[in-house]
Amino acid sequence: MRPLDPAEAMGLLGSVGLGRVVFTRDALPAIRPVNHLVEEGDVIIRTHESAALATATQQALDGVVVAYEADQIDPDTHTGWSVIVTGYAHLVTDPAENERYRTLLRPWVDRTMDCTVRIHPELITGFRLPGTEPSPA
Repeated sequence: MRPLDPAEAMGLLGSVGLGRVVFTRDALPAIRPVNHLVEEGDVIIRTHESAALATATQQALDGVVVAYEADQIDPDTHTGWSVIVTGYAHLVTDPAENERYRTLLRPWVDRTMDCTVRIHPELITGFRLPGTEPSPA
């Protein structure tokens, strides 16, 4: 595995539309698959008002610590990459900004997504898998 520098990692993260957000729910880790976009170095996701992540961000004045992971790995060639950003998630409260993200980021599920969450990365890590021959069974 080859480590990625933060700029390359964020570029790769921005090249895909699906990842997983990791947060704490009832003192335990929770993971949710979500679609995203990367804008000005932040990860933007949309969720619904009663979602656990939306509730957690509403209750935390300074934001809530989350991790966000996305990857693109080919199981046949063993090539690809994985990126993890760790930082604080905040609800986007500006109505115009929310409307803009509503048009830019369409949910992949058939559900009203009325909240936008912005994740500002504090730590960016990633690696590239250069590919190897599969081990004989």
